[in-house]
Formats: sequence, structure tokens, C-alpha cells
Amino acid sequence: MYGDSANAYNQYRQIAVTTARPEKLLLMLYDGLVIYLKQAKQAIEQHDPATAHTFLMKGQDIITELMATLKMNYEISTNLYRLYDYMRRRLIAANVRKDAAIIEEILGIATGLRASWAAAAEQVQAGDYRARQA
Repeated sequence: MYGDSANAYNQYRQIAVTTARPEKLLLMLYDGLVIYLKQAKQAIEQHDPATAHTFLMKGQDIITELMATLKMNYEISTNLYRLYDYMRRRLIAANVRKDAAIIEEILGIATGLRASWAAAAEQVQAGDYRARQA
């Protein structure tokens, strides 16, 4: 029975990702990053370096994906790339040192970026709605 539930959930997640708008996908990436960073920090605090490593690697993978999806023909993309690169390098350092303070630093940046993108997505949706009503 449990296997059927897990399979249904995985199918739901796959459909959610493949049908989501780009701004929703971006927010999903940030949500995953925040979750993984919190889990990595908790693992370090519980003296579980293997679990911390796993979650930090997942966080690095998300940042790498964020870097790869930037359209570099915009000035803001260059700045975001530099910020993402900084975040990725800091997570590598956090992983090597198993340093929760570094994770907390990057968590602050990630939550701030997520909030900014969420506000931008709301404005885009509001603009789309107004355009459809006109």
C-alpha cells in the first residue's frame, strides 16, 4: 500500500514540475534550496556529517541549476551568476568544515532571493490578469 502512495506522489510531483510556469519553477527551486540548507544545518548540529554532506550537495546542485538557467544577455543575470557562484563556493566551504554558520549565511541570502522572486512573480501574474481583463 505504501508503495502505491509513494508512486502516486512522485507522479504528482513530476506533473507539477512539467506543467508549472517558469516563475513557479524558480520558486520551487528556491523552496528546495531552503529546505536542503535547513536540513544540512540541522544535521551538522546533530553531529551527522554524512547527512549534512548529502543535503549540502543537493543545495549545490540547485544553485548550479539556477546558474545554468540564467539568460546571460541581461545585466542582472551577470550579477545573479556572481551571487550564485558565491553561494555555491560558500556551501562547498560549509561542507568541508561542516560549518552551520556558513549555511545560515547562505540560507539568509536564499530566503531573501526567494522573497524577491515571489514578489516579482506576483507582479507578473497581476499584469497577466489585467491584460486578460482588458
